[in-house]
Amino acid sequence: MEVVRANGLQVAYERAGHGPPLVFVHGAACDSRIWRPQLDALAGEFTVVAWDEPGSGRSDDPPAEFGLPDYADALAALIDELDLGPAHVAGLSWGGTVAQELYRRRPELVASLVLADTYAGWRGSLPEAEVEARVRGARAMVAAEEFDPTLPGLFAGDPPAEFAPLLEEIAAAVRPHHLGAQLLAMAEADTRDVLPAITVPTLLVWGELDARSPLYVAHDLRKAIEGAELVVIPGCGHVSNLERPVEFNQAVRAFCRS
Repeated sequence: MEVVRANGLQVAYERAGHGPPLVFVHGAACDSRIWRPQLDALAGEFTVVAWDEPGSGRSDDPPAEFGLPDYADALAALIDELDLGPAHVAGLSWGGTVAQELYRRRPELVASLVLADTYAGWRGSLPEAEVEARVRGARAMVAAEEFDPTLPGLFAGDPPAEFAPLLEEIAAAVRPHHLGAQLLAMAEADTRDVLPAITVPTLLVWGELDARSPLYVAHDLRKAIEGAELVVIPGCGHVSNLERPVEFNQAVRAFCRS
């Protein structure tokens, strides 16, 4: 792990390989380790960088009022500090929402977008009743101070056995106080106004059986982002980069090459 100062916070990241920069942005209750299959597979062709967002992994806790724009600004500061821009920026779930906000605020840093199993924010993609149910569930999870890495909907079936220890390590490192604030930020986020303004090449990668961000969300994003390409991975759930890493990596590699 390496660290930089980004907007007054210490932000940790992993970097591997050489070539065009490819920045990975993880989802909620995760850290850079969720991208291990991508760092291993893509470092031969790209400079691959995966950050620990503020409040995750080895990065500092953010202030209590930290919101979606602040995460995007911290990501921009990391890209600036490492002189990576313009970079391919790939975000999974909440990380995809952060990537969209990064494009809103600093489009010159983004060469292309890979949005995987994500949302235009929960409020921007899900019915109001579903958002409210998720907020209630998030509060209960935070109160219990326990995150289940096999939460229903994250995987189409059982998590891949080879990644079970990794998922347990990541879950054990979740900071409940940060997770609560992060999930509430997800609930309030709405980036629908950004989507028609996206002019860089955009790839949508989705698990066919994603129950957290159902496939209709992918189709909504494809309609809203001009020229967006959609790759659906059959039999796959929400964490497509871990559940089907070969197919995921193939899609990202082909897209970034083009």
